[in-house]
Amino acid sequence: MAYSIEKKSIPGYMMYINGGLAGMLGTCIVQPLDLVKTRMQISATTGEYKSSFDCLLKVFKNEGILALYNGLSAGLMRQATYTTARMGFYQMEIDAYRKQFNAPPTVLASMGMGILAGAFGAMFGNPAEVALIRMMSDNRLPPAERRNYTGVLNAFVRIVKDEGVITLWKGCMPTVGRAMIVNMVQLASYSQLKAAFSEYFSGLSLHIAAAMMSGLLTTIASMPLDMAKTRIQQQKTAEYKGTMDVLMKVSKNEGIASLWKGFTPYLCRLGPHTVFAFIFLEQLTKAYKHIVLGDDSESNI
Repeated sequence: MAYSIEKKSIPGYMMYINGGLAGMLGTCIVQPLDLVKTRMQISATTGEYKSSFDCLLKVFKNEGILALYNGLSAGLMRQATYTTARMGFYQMEIDAYRKQFNAPPTVLASMGMGILAGAFGAMFGNPAEVALIRMMSDNRLPPAERRNYTGVLNAFVRIVKDEGVITLWKGCMPTVGRAMIVNMVQLASYSQLKAAFSEYFSGLSLHIAAAMMSGLLTTIASMPLDMAKTRIQQQKTAEYKGTMDVLMKVSKNEGIASLWKGFTPYLCRLGPHTVFAFIFLEQLTKAYKHIVLGDDSESNI
């Protein structure tokens, strides 16, 4: 009598852990580009920087090389919350879909799952997002106006003490909106592109090709919302009422092209981060399946 051996699946908690670790490893590599992107978006009205390269040089010259990693602790905290939640949630959605329908998710299903994963992750990650934006932009403020947070935990404590706990979710709506768009495009396109490219690539080259295209599409779609989120979280006065108000005022006062201000560093940051995050996630998942489950099959991401 033949018995069928059911394959063991990765536990839900490991999907979250692997997702968070992948995002954190990617952030360690691209943090300087994230800082340049943020500085470019905030200084759009002042013309402080002529280009992304000019911003990079000025930060390096005036503030030192370590300044390129300002806000790293907040960036890692953001990945430990936001990316852990969204990547883990998305992997569990795909796993549930495959078990229910015994087939890979369709494009629309992948997009829907990406939207849910993005919203879920953004709610958890917003406090770290607020701290990250403030820490990366602090050095460009006049000395008397700088907050001088010593780290992400210090930022949390002082924000709650001085401005109230609700401030940790300042800009939450544009953050959630951006996350829904980002993950709808990023996660869904990666899954679909990986399936499409599997005829031409395999292994690591497949992961890189799919992640690079996913990063480009995500950058184009999410840049205006990312700019709106940055402006809202950085403002000290009620200059903007919400996401649409930012988009309307920026379009009117600075031109439509300003919605994509900082596109190059954003692409250079999001593109490589997408590539590194997915590669790390694929390798972490593969290692866990091989070492713990004794399974050498391709991941279902």
